[in-house]
Amino acid sequence: MATGSVKILLIEDNLAEARLLQEFLKQAQSKDFSVVHVQRLQNALQELTLDRALCSYDVILLDLTLPDSEGLSSLPTLIGYAPSLPIVVLTNTNDEALAIEAVRQGAQDYLVKRQVNVDVLVRSIHYAIERKQVLESLRTTNKTLETRVEERTAELVKAQEINQFKSEFVSMLSHDIRNPLNTILLAAGLLQNNDEKLTQEKKSSHFQMIRAAIKNMAQLLDEVSLIGQADSGRLHCELISLDLQKFCRQLIEEAQLTTKEKQINLVFTSVGEFKDNLWDESLLRHILGNLLTNAIKYSLPGGTVKFELIGQEKAIAFRIKDWGIGIPEEDQKRLFQPFQRAENVGSIPGTGLGLAIAKKCVDAHGGEILVDSKVGEGTTFTVILPLLNL
Repeated sequence: MATGSVKILLIEDNLAEARLLQEFLKQAQSKDFSVVHVQRLQNALQELTLDRALCSYDVILLDLTLPDSEGLSSLPTLIGYAPSLPIVVLTNTNDEALAIEAVRQGAQDYLVKRQVNVDVLVRSIHYAIERKQVLESLRTTNKTLETRVEERTAELVKAQEINQFKSEFVSMLSHDIRNPLNTILLAAGLLQNNDEKLTQEKKSSHFQMIRAAIKNMAQLLDEVSLIGQADSGRLHCELISLDLQKFCRQLIEEAQLTTKEKQINLVFTSVGEFKDNLWDESLLRHILGNLLTNAIKYSLPGGTVKFELIGQEKAIAFRIKDWGIGIPEEDQKRLFQPFQRAENVGSIPGTGLGLAIAKKCVDAHGGEILVDSKVGEGTTFTVILPLLNL
């Protein structure tokens, strides 16, 4: 409430009663009152709209019998326009039920006109303003508490989700490490216990199994380490000038070594200009290597994988398309989460880390990765990375 003048919006269609109320306020000794008088609800709403930026009013005196509004129907409209302003209802009827309903709907007080005098009017205005301020303070406090409770609840839920993810992560990592470890133990046991019985060819086969298992474990640990670096904000770009066309052709040559059994046809094309720009070779290799490996892995024997390099004005696009098994729509929602694999992969081997790593590396490069896939028709991954000039 203002410490000096108290500004009142008086909504009263009876001019004689309005003048009487204003005269009472002039006689008040305790405070200085200024009154703006309107005769219709619509005029009051216009006045409140104009005053919205100033918020100069302290209280509303509302007659319940107006030409354009009858009874308590004016209350919700006024409260909607000025929710923080206290309202004192004025009526010619000494109706206790109506008084209670007016307060229930948001009025701060209820006055019968023929019972009003200077003291009653001033006291009602004073109490209405004080009560409204207390209510607004309580409402603000409650809102703050609700917000804090919601934030804390969200933090607890997030912490629970993180703990659950960590538990699942460790469980899946242990499972994926156990398989190559079992292979090593089995092959080493056979070599130890049957050394004299095994042919040189058989021994070489067992040693090759051990080396392959160790390589798989090392790769898995490297991938987990890379995801850990990304999650902790320690995955940074080390930029160098790179010939993209040469780099992509090298990746194709390396990938062709893994296509012999399935007879996959790898097709590389490039469109646009490719100037000297800065790239992180390691991150690019993780991104494109994983996408190419997946395209080959999930293609049908004798299929085709298309790799497109597209030069744009401010970015470079890499598009890798296969006509393989495709990814179910439901699985696409969690495609870039660690250890997540589509339901239709069957017995095709994989850790579920490749796409998660690709996404982390794309993010580190400030780019985006898009997927378009349909089951039985194939998958297209598009990676768009911004150009960084020398």
